[in-house]
Amino acid sequence: MNAHAHAYFFGYGSLVNRGTHSFQDAHPARLNGWRRTWRPTSRREVAFLSVVRDEDAWINGLIAPVPDDDWHALDIREGAYDRVPAEHMIEHPLPHTPQIAVYAVPERPDEAPGEHHLLLSYIDVVVQGYLREFGTDGAQHFFETTDGWEVPVLDDRADPHYSRACRLSREETDVVDAALARLPVTMRRA
Repeated sequence: MNAHAHAYFFGYGSLVNRGTHSFQDAHPARLNGWRRTWRPTSRREVAFLSVVRDEDAWINGLIAPVPDDDWHALDIREGAYDRVPAEHMIEHPLPHTPQIAVYAVPERPDEAPGEHHLLLSYIDVVVQGYLREFGTDGAQHFFETTDGWEVPVLDDRADPHYSRACRLSREETDVVDAALARLPVTMRRA
């Protein structure tokens, strides 16, 4: 464990998949009082995965130390998101109480987002992370605690548009496909 880390972030999307980053000393954690949502924005055609306050909800994810306790590089990676202090809402296994933040895309009521979609390659990456960290129940909980599935899903699995796309096993792909089939999702070909 990094005994000198004082600043951590909570990841709830692609950052749960350790294959998408090189953050060391990550630990499973639970964020209370929030749920995930797909947030369309005028900044791009693909909706962002974000979190919104919901006092009755909780989500699993990973916490990891901010490299050198310097938020600048992480703020750049999460450029469309606001960094929100969350240490008082996170259950974690660390023996100390570090500063912990979660990144959320702010709601902008005056913004007209237009036509949007989700990337299947991104969903694959996130669910693979949940399967590996929290098992099948954890992956199912991801789908159950995420809103905004009415946005069409672009099936780009054969030619991923997501820059950190990962190859899934047949079993992992089956979990994603079965969960999406139970949701009000419209699939579109890439």
